[in-house]
Amino acid sequence: MTTPDVSVVLVNYNAGPELRRALGSVAAELAGHAWEAVVVDNASSDGSGAVVSEFAPHARLLRNNGNVGFARGVNQGLAATSGRFVLIMNPDCRLVAGAFEALHAELDRSPGCAIAGPRILDPDGTVQGSARGDPDMFTGLFGRTTLLRRLLPGLRVSRRNVLSDADIGPGGGSITVDWVSGACMLARRGALEDVSGFDERYFLYWEDADLCRRLRARGYEVRYVPGATAIHRVGQSSRSLRAPAIRAFHESAYLYYATHVAPDSLPKRLLARALLSARCWLRLRRPTPS
Repeated sequence: MTTPDVSVVLVNYNAGPELRRALGSVAAELAGHAWEAVVVDNASSDGSGAVVSEFAPHARLLRNNGNVGFARGVNQGLAATSGRFVLIMNPDCRLVAGAFEALHAELDRSPGCAIAGPRILDPDGTVQGSARGDPDMFTGLFGRTTLLRRLLPGLRVSRRNVLSDADIGPGGGSITVDWVSGACMLARRGALEDVSGFDERYFLYWEDADLCRRLRARGYEVRYVPGATAIHRVGQSSRSLRAPAIRAFHESAYLYYATHVAPDSLPKRLLARALLSARCWLRLRRPTPS
């Protein structure tokens, strides 16, 4: 097989038919390129990993005996591939025609850019807000899914946490951002290797913010490319384990805060731990969405 220029890494956990759609969009987008895909399956129980064989010889399956989380799963995929560019994508995400070429072109023309992220939409066409500012103490109030941000989207703190299309400016070209969603990103392998990949202390959530922050600390850029589009059906894998996913979200949020925002302030870390624990408790007691 020709040495691939592009490696695709997907971490699968009970993604069902979404994984087939994801791999189908990858195969369509990368037709004409030398590419490989590795699906790291975290002990799915729904048989979804079996669809990988439909995309052989480009795609292959790496099966874990347990759920090792997203960050470690991606790192396993990185170790098993060799492409100069790495497309990291959730199994409940699919590329829209032209997305890969737009992201690839951005990395080609921006040598200092480590990661390019597309405009990500919900299935109904709503913009998810995948380009964001570094998380801080206000992210819990004005983050992507919060009520305050929905009620007050024009506030500076809301716009800092989640960029809107209006923030891109005329022409809709790419812009430098703090971080982009790990649901879909194209990265330079060399840059990922410079920071030893994802931090495996993050089981799920916030590992993308941490990765981008560490890359920027090494002098790399992260860029948002609204000319590239992906569609993401949020939470397909986490629905089957709602309570553990909620706990993982809050544990990872605290890890990020303690590592990057208040590493030298015990009172701030204690306050963050208390607030996140209370938020987690409340979320766990909400009725399960139908």
